[in-house]
Amino acid sequence: MMISVPAAGELKIYPFSEAFRIGLGPPVMFFFLLFLKKEFILRAGFLTASAVLLFRTGIDLVMFHHESILLSLQRHFPAFIYYFLYAYLFDRLGIKRYRDRSIAVGFSVLSIDLLSNAAELFIDYLLFAITFSFGDVLEIVFIALVRSFIVLSFLNMLKLNEAHARGKHITEQNEHMLMLVSNLYEETVYLKKTLNDAEEATKESYQLYRSFKQMDSRASQQALKLAGKIHEIKKDNQRIFAGLSNVIIKESPKDFMSVQELVQLTVRINEKYALSLGKNIIFSFVVSGDHPPYHVYTFLSLINNLVSNAVEAIEEAGSVRIELIRSRKLIELHVFNSGRPISEKYKHLIFDPGFTTKYDKQGNPSTGIGLAHVKELINSLNGDITVVNERDGVLFVINLPMHELIQKG
Repeated sequence: MMISVPAAGELKIYPFSEAFRIGLGPPVMFFFLLFLKKEFILRAGFLTASAVLLFRTGIDLVMFHHESILLSLQRHFPAFIYYFLYAYLFDRLGIKRYRDRSIAVGFSVLSIDLLSNAAELFIDYLLFAITFSFGDVLEIVFIALVRSFIVLSFLNMLKLNEAHARGKHITEQNEHMLMLVSNLYEETVYLKKTLNDAEEATKESYQLYRSFKQMDSRASQQALKLAGKIHEIKKDNQRIFAGLSNVIIKESPKDFMSVQELVQLTVRINEKYALSLGKNIIFSFVVSGDHPPYHVYTFLSLINNLVSNAVEAIEEAGSVRIELIRSRKLIELHVFNSGRPISEKYKHLIFDPGFTTKYDKQGNPSTGIGLAHVKELINSLNGDITVVNERDGVLFVINLPMHELIQKG
């Protein structure tokens, strides 16, 4: 601040005469004061005003070798008064409290500039008996208006930049939340399957109990005990399922989104994922046909797992292409990756939980869960998935009934 303000003060325009100038020192000082803590404003104002005085005196001594130091200090002392009073009035008016109200800031800056100029002119009059006409006063007011306009322009630019950064941060937070809830949704699909399996196991255990009851009382009691334990497991799973469902409902920014938004979100997330793996992957997508808004978590659970699987399948560089086609009451989703083809002997295994052919640079295997999630979810939605080895990569094709993804009613 003690360097920037004196230097900016020398960047000046003389719009009327040599007597009055438009310098950039006051606007620069304003922005420094705006971001300073309140307790430092007066101290910073005094030090900056002193720096302006010494800086201008130094310029005089360098350019005019015969100049007296005392005379030069006296000539520039009014500038010291201007800058110190500027900081004092800034502090007293409490501009920092209403920095978001542009009009109030504009009038405050204009008032501070005019009062500081008035004090500077008064000191000029006392020291040098300089008199000013009404025209000079109008010129001073005009210069103050120009400087206020400069301050307001830069302040509004800062506010726009802050708003843009805030909006970007909120968007990233929403995207992160969507993916978290989407992952939870995947788990509820598996949990729902577990609940159904537990229900079937309970029924079968009870039937076993009834069968044993006529023959062996001990075996029948064990079967009944087993049925009771399975029933307890089912109730625990129901509680977990209800809790996850409540979290999904509570944390959901929105339940349905346009297909373009969903695909773009998937691409953005997986672009970051590819970069984190040190891979150079080009993503592209095509949406054909007229699509209604789709259920966010169901759609993301499908497409994000397929696309992230595609990213992992590519070794260093390649491409991933997403295509979504509407065919009457069906949705066809294509996800292509330019990785190595899948061996025929593994095609029937890739959807099994834990199976993987992908390893990182350290030789650690992938979890092998993503495609299993996809297969389970597709089955629950009455759809199907096929894998096709193409000449330059692998294509996953999903067919789903549209009514499973759109809002009912």
